[in-house]
Amino acid sequence: MHMDDLAWQAGNFGGLDPRSVDLLLQHGHLEPVIQAAAERGEWFCAEGAVEELCRAGEFGRALKVMEPFVATGWPPALWAKADILLRSGRPQEALDLVRPYEAGGTPKAELHDFARLLAKAGRIDEAVDLLIPHIDGWWTLSVLVEITEGQDRDEQVLELIAPHADSARHARGASRWNHPFSNAQELQAQVLERAGRTDEAIRVLGQDIAGHRYLTQNTLTAYARRLARHGRLDELRELATGPNAHTVLEIYAGALRDNGRAEEAETVMREAVAADDRVGYRAWLSSALLRDGRLDDAIAVAEPGFGWYDCSNLLAPLVHALLDRPEQLLHLVEHPSVVPHHDHEEFQHGWRALALAGLGRLDEAIAVAEADPRPWTDPRLVKADLLSTAGRLDAAAAELRALGTIKAREALCEVLVRQGQGAEAIAIHPTAAEQRAAKPKPEPVFPEENGYSLDAHF
Repeated sequence: MHMDDLAWQAGNFGGLDPRSVDLLLQHGHLEPVIQAAAERGEWFCAEGAVEELCRAGEFGRALKVMEPFVATGWPPALWAKADILLRSGRPQEALDLVRPYEAGGTPKAELHDFARLLAKAGRIDEAVDLLIPHIDGWWTLSVLVEITEGQDRDEQVLELIAPHADSARHARGASRWNHPFSNAQELQAQVLERAGRTDEAIRVLGQDIAGHRYLTQNTLTAYARRLARHGRLDELRELATGPNAHTVLEIYAGALRDNGRAEEAETVMREAVAADDRVGYRAWLSSALLRDGRLDDAIAVAEPGFGWYDCSNLLAPLVHALLDRPEQLLHLVEHPSVVPHHDHEEFQHGWRALALAGLGRLDEAIAVAEADPRPWTDPRLVKADLLSTAGRLDAAAAELRALGTIKAREALCEVLVRQGQGAEAIAIHPTAAEQRAAKPKPEPVFPEENGYSLDAHF
């Protein structure tokens, strides 16, 4: 086990990925997961096992699982051990393990993490003192607000935020769009609200919005959500029917629904679609109708966007909401209005096949998948997935065993877990080293005579 191996696993979800580990743990296979962490150097197994053990109060075993990873010197493992120590009531050991050598030369992310650890250890004064000299932009200021919540430090934090919020208010007029504290006004409102000064938070932020004294859309949406959260619907309606409608109308409609006024929310959004046919309005309304069980109405609203490009196509969001409801999914994909997902016609085959398999119509599902004019993966993997979806786990496992590829073994692991065979599932799953070796190596790019290359390999 080396730092490079662990970094590759973390960056590529290599080895047994978090989803597979969660599935194993959900099915009660903690001991095989612990064994995989020890014997195969599986980082996500170690993380999952440690969390499970800590929840059970078995901190000694959790430390034992993490120790081989800590021995590599890999920073995430050190921080994981520090978290175990803190949760086991040993805060000083946790802090000593990851304490920065020099605050001035410490990467900002590490400094923030250490401040969070200090706060969790009950040493909030030290955490605040650590951050204050390094508040040079929105990130550190946000961390300061985060760690001081509920710590009786709101007045101190408000004093620290005030000059940055005032500076941000004047930045737009001076065209300083890259102001380092662009979120200071919303942070100020957040701290005012948690200090019990909600009316003041709304008033101050509302004046900034009305006077166009803010820099980012996030500040506007933060104000709108605050109005919604506190039932200030008249003010929110006024905000949503003016020039800011494109940004906050959906927040207003959502607030109406949250307050038992679903019909009014639908009317508001239908009127918006009629007046200004924005994809966001259609997307919000179709999703809301689907949540109310009105699938045909949702289809009617979304249908004009079914053939648009990926970033605005309205078919996929409805499909994803129905993946666990095969009868409704089939109704959707076989609806006369549905056209192939723009430039991804194969998805329609996959969605229809999945719905048919979920309904037990396996032969039809396989035929639909095999008719795909542009298979996006090995058709044998698709068949195995359909078998699994239809509950034919033995048949799916047989297909995947016969295939035997890296991808097949990854898929077989999940099938075996569902069959209650956790240890075998881990054994069959490819190791991180096997996955890494199987990844295609990028071809070398040779420069032209002038030293530059016209080919960009990413």
